Amino acid sequence: MSEFIDSRPWLAEYPPGVPVDIDTSGYSSLVDMLEQMFTQFADRTAFTMMGRDMSFSELDLASRSLAVYLQKIGLQRGDRVAVMMPNILQYPIAAMAIVRAGMVLVNVNPLYTARELEHQLKDSGAKAIFIVENFAHTLEHCLAHTDVKHVVVAAMGDRMGMLKGLVMNYVVRHVKKLVPAYNLPGSVRFNDALGKYPAKQYQPVQLGMNDIAALQYTGGTTGVAKGAVLLHRNIVANVLQCEAWYQPGLSQRPAHHQLGFVCALPLYHIFAFTVNMLLCSKLGGKNILLPNPRDLGSVIKELQNHIFHSFPGVNTLFNGLAHHPDFDKVDWKHLRITVGGGMSVQGAVAKLWLEKTGCPICEGYGLSETSPVASCNPVTNTDFTGSIGVPVPSTMMKLVDDNGNEVFNLEDRGEIAIKGPQVMAGYWRRPDETAKSLTPDGYFKTGDIAIMDRRGYFTIVDRKKDMILVSGFNVYPNEVEEVVASVPGVLECAAVGLPDENSGESVKLFVVRKPGSDVSEEDIREHCREDLTGYKRPKTIEFREALPKTPIGKILRRELRDEEMKKLQAQA
Repeated sequence: MSEFIDSRPWLAEYPPGVPVDIDTSGYSSLVDMLEQMFTQFADRTAFTMMGRDMSFSELDLASRSLAVYLQKIGLQRGDRVAVMMPNILQYPIAAMAIVRAGMVLVNVNPLYTARELEHQLKDSGAKAIFIVENFAHTLEHCLAHTDVKHVVVAAMGDRMGMLKGLVMNYVVRHVKKLVPAYNLPGSVRFNDALGKYPAKQYQPVQLGMNDIAALQYTGGTTGVAKGAVLLHRNIVANVLQCEAWYQPGLSQRPAHHQLGFVCALPLYHIFAFTVNMLLCSKLGGKNILLPNPRDLGSVIKELQNHIFHSFPGVNTLFNGLAHHPDFDKVDWKHLRITVGGGMSVQGAVAKLWLEKTGCPICEGYGLSETSPVASCNPVTNTDFTGSIGVPVPSTMMKLVDDNGNEVFNLEDRGEIAIKGPQVMAGYWRRPDETAKSLTPDGYFKTGDIAIMDRRGYFTIVDRKKDMILVSGFNVYPNEVEEVVASVPGVLECAAVGLPDENSGESVKLFVVRKPGSDVSEEDIREHCREDLTGYKRPKTIEFREALPKTPIGKILRRELRDEEMKKLQAQA
């Protein structure tokens, strides 16, 4: 006999003090939230990077000055402006300037290839870009094919102070040789743009909650990156949802501590954009910027200098840090919330993290399309559930079958569908894709297959889409296959995701050569290095005589993946 699921059983799991719903009526836009933050916390440190602190008042002044620059060069309200930077002080200045100028932020992964960058700039129609000089050569190769007319180039040390900045830029350019030669005629240096106009010339733009704040690009089943249209109300709502969810944990910190967030996730990623840059700032907290979280030694060295209370991250980072020989040199005793997102948290990692820090990892779930947080384990939980938790305030989640009908039986599988104020307005200029993903009653269909228990906890068990999740980043097989298929000598190919202890999943590529071809693994890897950013590149390549197909000739990726999983199980 089936067991009927109540509509919101998860509400009973909410910790004391967490509201059922959030109220966004206190803000007219994201800019309104920023303005209140600048006024309330003017004297506090907003961001810190390698010993250089930037206060809220400095961030306020700098972002206003840069907003004036954007308005003076002829850009209009609603124009898209891209930012292609790692976690450096220039990022929040540029991002907040764009929003305050009434324009639309387009976040770009700095590691993109010229092909990937060109697509995003063309698709968004971006008219300007802020880019760090380390990646300016990539822009040079595609700029002529885009609508970008204004290029602002930053150096890593631009906001580090005169002496420290000069030293840092010298080391980055000439010692580590991390800045390839580039030629971008007409580009402007970041500090020059920042100093060109006084902040007092800033002209506030009347924005509403239904104006577009950002385009957050995400892959698609077609292999073409799509821009999730995030309105001011989407982002404001998700900041307030996260604030409500975090409070039971953050309220346990000593009253005299300024709140500290570790910012290891890249700010161009929606998780860090919302939870680090915006939530931490709204709470008057200090973001500890880590420009290169892959360098675990440097991460630990930096964290030794700070008291911090919240650490959003991914499983691979927690695992790497917990096994680092210098882990105990960091003072972890003030850590109150560790949230794992972007990829599944492994039970063994959660157990080790709790043993070493005394702070449990609360696994959450979200997507670019949900700004991103949709569900999370309660931050008061000490036991690792292996689930993605329960929906956050003002959020409905349900499971649906292939026909869109709700699944009501406990433990039955279904596709996760999400409804809430954080759900995007749609995909940028892609009405067909929007119609496929958003139901008439406002639910976003995620493509993730899950089960729900009687308490309302959701556990992901599969993916409806073929997406591969590498270290928290979406990799879509069609994109990888399109790049590899253009290699001379490749007849056909297929990409699948396989479990990987370091990155959650990794890409395995199957290749069939053309008759008489001697195309090699290195030929394919070299081609991938040109057109795919690092996490999208195949970790393993296998050549085959043929690939499994449907009667109509469609390659059966799932069959390939099942074969590989059986091999792995046999080896275990």
